[in-house]
Amino acid sequence: MSVLLVEDNEINCEIVEYILQEAGAEVVTANDGKAAVDTFAASAVGTFDCVLMDLMMPVMSGYEAARVIRGLDRTDAKSVPIIALSANAFEEDIALAKDAGMNEHLAKP
Repeated sequence: MSVLLVEDNEINCEIVEYILQEAGAEVVTANDGKAAVDTFAASAVGTFDCVLMDLMMPVMSGYEAARVIRGLDRTDAKSVPIIALSANAFEEDIALAKDAGMNEHLAKP
């Protein structure tokens, strides 16, 4: 499994990356939404099996990044699972994530 992990907090990124790699996943990281969009857009179609996306980041939020990825003109942009990974876990945050095109929302401590 290949995962695009989008997280602006370096320690959180290292922890999630370690957990994913221990489970056998290949992980590519991006530290903000724009970097995530650029990484996804530059990759070959089908490179990523899923995107784990923080919501609150500098440069471009996870919400905006998800919308941009979903709008890309490539076959996997509409179907790749995008999962919000955020401490913002109120019902409103979950609804905003889904409205932005994310498939699920996972709360992080």
